[in-house]
Amino acid sequence: MTACPFCDPAEEAIFWRGRLVFGRWDGFPVSPGHALLVTHRHVADWFSATREETRALIDGLEVARAAILAEHSPAGFNVGVNIGAAAGQTVPHLHVHLIPRYAGDVEDPRGGVRHVLPDLANYLA
Repeated sequence: MTACPFCDPAEEAIFWRGRLVFGRWDGFPVSPGHALLVTHRHVADWFSATREETRALIDGLEVARAAILAEHSPAGFNVGVNIGAAAGQTVPHLHVHLIPRYAGDVEDPRGGVRHVLPDLANYLA
């Protein structure tokens, strides 16, 4: 079994530690400032977490946003959680992505997170 990369994270990647969750910079960022909020407890996914942990993750989004804004000037954000291999989860330890978005980073940003299924993303077409 491979060691969990979130159970023993590199200190230089961490920008915040809360009681139940911590913030770290993504090791493979989609955009500059891509942040992750991770539960301290090794729990597989959102639906396996306690209500207190999910609330801490949601509250942590404000902390992560402030950390991103201290270094970057995004025009928007995407928030995402991958739950299960079919949804793209590759690390079975609950984490929430806060992805800064920049004007012009894609040709047509409409659809946002709907682009996980690109042919269905633009429901206006």
